[in-house]
Amino acid sequence: MNLLWLQAAGCGGCTMSLLCAENPNVFDLLDGAGVNVLWHPAISLETGVEVSCLLSAVEAGEIPLDILAVEGAIARGPHGTGRYQMLSGTGRSMLDWLRALAPRARHVMAVGTCATYGGITTAGGNPSDAVGVQYEGALGGGALLASFRAGDGLPVINVAGCPTHPDWVTETLLLLKSGALGPADLDELGRPLFYAQHLVHHGCPKNEFYEYKASAEMLSEMGCMMEHLGCVGTQAVGDCNIRPWNGTGSCTSGGYPCIACTAPEFEEPRHPFTETPKIAGIPVGLPSDMPKAWFMALASLSKAATPKRIATNAIADRVEVTPTLRKPKGRT
Repeated sequence: MNLLWLQAAGCGGCTMSLLCAENPNVFDLLDGAGVNVLWHPAISLETGVEVSCLLSAVEAGEIPLDILAVEGAIARGPHGTGRYQMLSGTGRSMLDWLRALAPRARHVMAVGTCATYGGITTAGGNPSDAVGVQYEGALGGGALLASFRAGDGLPVINVAGCPTHPDWVTETLLLLKSGALGPADLDELGRPLFYAQHLVHHGCPKNEFYEYKASAEMLSEMGCMMEHLGCVGTQAVGDCNIRPWNGTGSCTSGGYPCIACTAPEFEEPRHPFTETPKIAGIPVGLPSDMPKAWFMALASLSKAATPKRIATNAIADRVEVTPTLRKPKGRT
C-alpha cells in the first residue's frame, strides 16, 4: 500500500508527534504492515527533481496511490489561486496538487486539526484564506468539495488533534490497510470513532475532584479545571487520558485544561483558553449530554458532600491531606 504525505500550511507538529510513536516506532510499524511511504517531506531522502517526477507519475496514474495524507491547512489565497503556498520546485500550488492527487487516491487522510478543519492556521484574520482539506471550520467544503469521495467511497478521513496522537494516525493507517474502516466508523465530522467515541474527560486524573465539583482556582492547583480554568474535557472528543502520549502524558494530567483541539474552530473560543465563561456565575460550557438544570442540582449536592481531603487538595499544588486509613475489621 503506497502512502504519499504532503505538508501544507502548519507547524509540522503532527509529524513530530508521529515520530514519537512507541512500541513499535512508526518506521517499524509501517514496514511491518506493508505500508510503503512513497514520500514524506520530513523523513524521505528524495528531494528536488526526484520529488517532482514522483508527483507527476502519481498524478498521471503511473504509480498507484493508496493513501494521500495531508498535514496542515490549505491556503486558497490570493483570490482562490492557492499561490500563497507553492510546492517548491514544481511551479504549482499546494492547493493545485491536492486537487490533482486526491481523485487518484483510494483513501484521503487529513492529519491534524489544521488539515481537518483549518485549525490554528486560520486563526485571526486568516489572510491566506486557509481551510481544511474538506472542511472550513465546521462547514463541509474546504479545499475539496463537501461531495468529494475518495476511491474507497469515503469522504476525507479527519484525524483531528493539535497535534494528533501518534496512535490515532497509525491505527487509522492500519485500519485502512486491512479494509476495516467504513462509513459507520466515522463520526459526523469525519473523525474515526475508535478515538472520537470517547471524551477527554474519560480517565482524567482529576475526575475525583470533578465528581465533587472541587475546583482549582489557579493552574498550579490539583482540582478540577472546568469551573474556573476553561477545561472542556467533558465536551471534547478524544481518548487522550485513556491512551496518554508516551504512556504517561496528557494535557489535564499535566495540569493544563483541555481546549478541545480535536474540534472545529477550537482555535478561537472567544475567551482566554484558561478562563471559563460564565453567566450569573454558572459556566456556559456544561457537559453537552446532560440537562443543565440536572447538572446544577447535582453540582450543589456534590459540593455540599465534598470531603475535607478533596476540598483542601483541590486548591493545593500537591497532596496536603492523605486518604484516611481504615483499620481492618475485627482489629483494634
